[in-house]
Amino acid sequence: SDPLTEKIIGAAIEVHRILGPGLLESVYEEALCHEFDLRGIRYQRQAPVEMVYKDKIIKDQRIDLLVEDEGDRAVVDLK
Repeated sequence: SDPLTEKIIGAAIEVHRILGPGLLESVYEEALCHEFDLRGIRYQRQAPVEMVYKDKIIKDQRIDLLVEDEGDRAVVDLK
């Protein structure tokens, strides 16, 4: 399996173990970013992206977290 994915899932499980279900997405984002900091996982919050739909560029879109490690990247969408 992918090492970056394993790091992300491990951090997310720890956040869920401590906080449990039912909180706002913003709370989980803050906690997950703190857990990433504790584990030395590099990330960017609310990373800006441009999407292309057919011939139209859709601007001002954001992804929750862009995580990077040793050349690998992953998008984390919190729910």
